[in-house]
Amino acid sequence: MTTYRLELAYDGSQFRGYARQNGQRTIQEELERALRTLLGNEVNTSVAGRTDAGVHARAQVTSFAHDGDLDLVRLRRGLDGLLGPEIAVRSIEPAPDDFSARFSATWRRYRYLIDMRPSADPLTRGFVWHVGRMLDVTAMTSAANAFVGEHDFSSFCRSVEGRSNVRRVMELTLADHDGLVTIWVRANAFCHQMVRSTVGYLYDVGRGFTDAGSVENVIAAGDRSLVATVAPPHGLTLWDVGYE
Repeated sequence: MTTYRLELAYDGSQFRGYARQNGQRTIQEELERALRTLLGNEVNTSVAGRTDAGVHARAQVTSFAHDGDLDLVRLRRGLDGLLGPEIAVRSIEPAPDDFSARFSATWRRYRYLIDMRPSADPLTRGFVWHVGRMLDVTAMTSAANAFVGEHDFSSFCRSVEGRSNVRRVMELTLADHDGLVTIWVRANAFCHQMVRSTVGYLYDVGRGFTDAGSVENVIAAGDRSLVATVAPPHGLTLWDVGYE
């Protein structure tokens, strides 16, 4: 068996997320169906990050094993034909036998876009959260600094019984470019809705609903009810994944 690493980009607008769900259209379901059609057998994929419904990806990494030689140029062309235009294959290549898109990853990075300008841009509205009001980006940046480090992020996640919500955030930065706020967040891993809840909390700081110095107390409380706003999914993109 040979392990292959496959990198995808996709517009998640019309999908119920990455992970397979009964009766739902998902990225995993579409990808595995296409692989089954082209390879003639069932294929199970591993993925670096299970993006939520409506979330996009620029460089999602998946992996799968296959017994036998593959013409990778032909396979990529075939996948693009079956999956496009919503899903595109950026690359496909052999990987070490022990490679797993999920377990070999050391970090994931997401980008979130907030548009503060009065009018929404119809050309980008599917990828940007248009709030139509000015935010205090300085206060948001101050609050963002408190997220960096290893913490139990139960206040910012949909918890799953028996699973830890401890994550290590390596980077959380904001930049305002003429009213378009770009938020970058990188961590070893993310729990369910962690990025969108973090962005929602920063948004509440930026509009003066929440104090910028409150983040440490909210993290320490481990209380999901303390985070009122969850940013919509369409402003979020899985940007890249790191491996060492």
